[in-house]
This record gives sequence, C-alpha cells and structure tokens, in this order.
Amino acid sequence: MFESRMAGVDAAAPACERSSSMEPKKAGVRKRSSKGAQRRAPATKPQRSAPRPAPAAKTGRPRLLASDDLSRSLGYRIRRAQLWVFKDVSRRLAAFDISAAQFSVLSVIDANPGVNQLAIAQSLSIERAGLGRLVDHLERRGLVQRSASAINRRYYVLYLTEAGAALLGRLRPAIAESEKTLAAKIGPRAFKELQRALSVFLQDA
Repeated sequence: MFESRMAGVDAAAPACERSSSMEPKKAGVRKRSSKGAQRRAPATKPQRSAPRPAPAAKTGRPRLLASDDLSRSLGYRIRRAQLWVFKDVSRRLAAFDISAAQFSVLSVIDANPGVNQLAIAQSLSIERAGLGRLVDHLERRGLVQRSASAINRRYYVLYLTEAGAALLGRLRPAIAESEKTLAAKIGPRAFKELQRALSVFLQDA
C-alpha cells in the first residue's frame, strides 16, 4: 500500500515535471503572442497640426500716409482743409436735403436776382450742363423760378421763389455753425488770418 502510494507519487512526479517543463514554453508562447500583438497593432497616425486660423479681414480702407513732399505742400494742406469743410457743411445741409453746390447756387441767385445761368456757371466754376441739372432740381422743388431773358432770349434768368428765400434763411445759420467749428479747430486768430490770406483768390473766379 505504501509502495503503491509511492508509485503514485513517482508517477505523479514526472507529470509535474512535464507540466513544469512546459510552463516556460507556454510563457514563451504568451510572450511571442504578445510581441506579435504589438506588431499587429496598427501604427498610430501622426496627429496633424490644427489648421491656422485665417487672418481677420480688415475693416474699412487702409489709411495711407502722405509723403513728405505732400505734407510740406501748401496746396495739399489747402486741399485737405477744403475736404474737411466740405464734409462738415454737407453733413449740416443734409438735414435740409440740400447739397453744398445747391446752397451756392441759391446764394448767388439771392445776391444777383435775374442772373443768367451762364454767369452762375462761370462764377462757381461749374460746367453749364452740371449747372443746368442743379437748376432743374431746384426748380422742381419750387425753390427757383426760371424765365427767358428779356434782353437775350438765348439765356434764362433766375430768381428765388418765396420758398427758396425762406429755405436759404434757414440754411445760413447751419453754414455759420460750420464756420464756428472751423474757427475752433484752428483757433480764432488763425481763422481770421486764413480768411484774409485767401480773400485774394475771390477775384480770380
């Protein structure tokens, strides 16, 4: 009985040895399968860099700087001043639905009742065709009356209507306010000196 038990132990021993001898092989198989799994794993793709944001669109037109030649030019400075005055006057007259050119025509007619269109065009340096369109517009609004000249039938003479004279009386304060704004911008003394200096060109029209 004891021998049979020992025999059982002996019989079991080789089995244990065989199983223990097989374990490294199994472990080796597991390692190879693990390495194989690593080889079979799909390679991760390199991440692409995020697209660069598009540059923000610039609003408005770029502001160009005048060259030194222009900055030192008196003519350029006068032109810039004229543009500033025109913009300010146009903004004030827009409330009356009148342009700066139309105001000039009304002013000349008021100072020279019965003046013909050719004389106005020459005085304001406006082409005759352009002046004709201005007068047509003022006439349709009932601000100007146009009639044939008694002296020369080829010309039309112009007068302000009552509505035109009344509107001109309302426009003059707006122009005066623009003059005050300009005087405040450059100073009262400089404003008077500028008026006096530029008055020499009034006779060159």
